[in-house]
Order: sequence, then C-alpha cells, then structure tokens
Amino acid sequence: MQVMVRDNNVDQALRALKKKLQREGVFREMKLKQHFEKPSVKKAREKAEAVRRSRKLARKKLQREGMM
Repeated sequence: MQVMVRDNNVDQALRALKKKLQREGVFREMKLKQHFEKPSVKKAREKAEAVRRSRKLARKKLQREGMM
C-alpha cells in the first residue's frame, strides 16, 4: 500500500493511509487476531456478519426502490 506525501504534509498522508487501512479491514483483522478464537465462535461470528450484511443490502435496495 502506498501513500504519496505532498508538500511535506505528513499528517495528511498519515490520515490517507489510516483511511486506506480502515477500508481494507486491516485494523479489524489485527484486533481479531490478538486472541485465539475458537472455530465454533468464529463460525457464529462470520454467520452473524453475513446476516448483517445481507439485511443492510436488502434495506438499501428497498430504500432505492422506494425513492424511485
């Protein structure tokens, strides 16, 4: 991952890097890997995340169709 520093503005480049890392899910992955997660707990968490994602998608789809 690369971030360009323009006009010696390191603060702005650091913010851009943090935003990219956040979007990629690096921070979330690091947090999850700090402690061991049992396979059954991991499976349940991933299933809950999938349900949450699908509900969010459905909600957005209904909102788009309702707006038209």
